Amino acid sequence: MIRRREFIAGFGGAAAWPLAARTQQPTRMRRIGVLNSVAADDPQSQRRMTALAQGLQQLGWTDGRNVLIETRWGAGDAERLRRYAVELVASAPDVIVAATTSSMVPLQQATSTVPIVFVQVTDAVGVGFAESMSRPGGNAKTPRPAASRPSTAP
Repeated sequence: MIRRREFIAGFGGAAAWPLAARTQQPTRMRRIGVLNSVAADDPQSQRRMTALAQGLQQLGWTDGRNVLIETRWGAGDAERLRRYAVELVASAPDVIVAATTSSMVPLQQATSTVPIVFVQVTDAVGVGFAESMSRPGGNAKTPRPAASRPSTAP
């Protein structure tokens, strides 16, 4: 027969199991949205997407493990780009990559809060995407050279 104190001690230990389980939960999955203005079968854009995934992997971010990359392909259709920009913003990503000037325009119209990293944008200051290249302001950001980036691995 189990004594009362042993029962209470055992029950109290069992009550801590859910707390211990919560402390061992995996870290939150980060989300990156990518808006490309070209078609999904564009070879050059596919190489860039591969380079993005490889660069993230070198920093400790693996697609499907601790980061989820959601890509939309506009295929040169301005209306599709607008629709995909709204869709990506609604998915609550941590950051969005604008692959070109034509993908940057609808993203800036869709959000002023989600950070947007833009690449292949000509004259970002002249068209109003950034105040300056060193201090873009707002939610638009330029990628920094690899040598000046701190490691942000999880």
